[in-house]
Amino acid sequence: QVQLVESGGGSVQAGGSLRLSCAASGDTYGIHYMGWFRQAPGKEREAVAVIYTNGGSTYYADSVKGRFTISQDNAKITLDLQMNKLKPEDTAVYYCATGEFGRWYSPPQVMNPRVFGYWGQGTQVTVTS
Repeated sequence: QVQLVESGGGSVQAGGSLRLSCAASGDTYGIHYMGWFRQAPGKEREAVAVIYTNGGSTYYADSVKGRFTISQDNAKITLDLQMNKLKPEDTAVYYCATGEFGRWYSPPQVMNPRVFGYWGQGTQVTVTS
C-alpha cells in the first residue's frame, strides 16, 4: 500500500506560479512511475505530467509543456509539480498518483489514469484572470 498526501494548492492570478508537493509513504519500492493529474468541474480527469522513477524520463500534456515541471527525489518519497505562467484554464483539483507495484507502461498508455493504482486526496488550484 502507498499513501499520498498533496500540498501547495491555492489561488493565484494568471501568469503566476505555484508549486505542488506530494508526500509518499508506505511501500514505494517497485513503483515504476508517478504522476500528476487534474480534474476541472464537469470534465474528466486528465494527465498533467508523468515521471518514470528509474531514469527520470518525463512526459507532459501538450497544454502544460514549457510551463510545468515534474520532479521527484531519489528516494521516491516526494513528487513535485512546479507550475509557471498559470492560466485560468489550469484551474482544477490536482491529484498525485502512482502506479501499482511492478506495473510498467510505455507512453502514451502511462498517461491514462486507469494505469495508476494509488491516489492522493487532491488539492485545489484556482487561477484568476
